Amino acid sequence: MNAKEAVARRIQELCIQRGLAINALANLCGVPPSTIYSMLNAKSQNPGIISIQKVCDGLEISVREFFDDPLFENLDPVVQ
Repeated sequence: MNAKEAVARRIQELCIQRGLAINALANLCGVPPSTIYSMLNAKSQNPGIISIQKVCDGLEISVREFFDDPLFENLDPVVQ
């Protein structure tokens, strides 16, 4: 799994845990739903840390808590 896929999966997991739809998450984060949807699909290959922080702020968790998940332990290497 690459980092983009892990971020998308983590957002989905957090929404499921909290019983949030994507549009509700976008409202909490103060971003358009399209921003969240682009993080979840192939449109955004590199979700920015500011967008991730907005998601964290909306969910009232720290960026550290967001990334403190086994999803991020064995990411595929980035080959240039």
